[in-house]
Amino acid sequence: MRVLGIDPGLRNMGWGVIDVSGSRITHVANGVCHSLASDDLAIRLLSLFDQLADVVHTHQPDCAAVEQTFVNKDAVATLKLGQARAVALLVPAQFGLPIGEYAPNAVKKAVVGVGHAAKQQVEHMIKLQLPGAKLSGADAVDALAIAICHSHHAQSGARLSDAIQKAASKRIPTKAPTYRKTTIKKASA
Repeated sequence: MRVLGIDPGLRNMGWGVIDVSGSRITHVANGVCHSLASDDLAIRLLSLFDQLADVVHTHQPDCAAVEQTFVNKDAVATLKLGQARAVALLVPAQFGLPIGEYAPNAVKKAVVGVGHAAKQQVEHMIKLQLPGAKLSGADAVDALAIAICHSHHAQSGARLSDAIQKAASKRIPTKAPTYRKTTIKKASA
């Protein structure tokens, strides 16, 4: 399975592609899509859309994963981030890819083991899990972490589905079992 992880951002949108085979994870590519702050918002979103579409076309992932956004005190910045996130969801959807969405704490927990891990801890674990990968910056590291998180969840989901199918295939008795009645004799005095 080839997974595309996307870290949404209006200025820098990180992306990372991994191949997953069983428990083996292999780095394919990573990078950052950029937009210029001096451009109009519509042009920035279109630029991110085109760059991300090129990534999907080039690397042909089987699925995608996008980090969920959080609301901060700056409503305008949150709204712009939401628009960039819409691009991150729209591009894979346009290619017909299933998309997983994960909270930042879930991503950190899947990669580091702790939901409130520091960025340096996430980067360290990415380097350990993807040895030799040349990382294109913090946004690309986050995108690879999102892809790894999705691979863990996909594998867990597949195991759960297999267990449910196995349980459903077992014969369920149509008649309730009968139990032998026992009588208790009272002791006579």
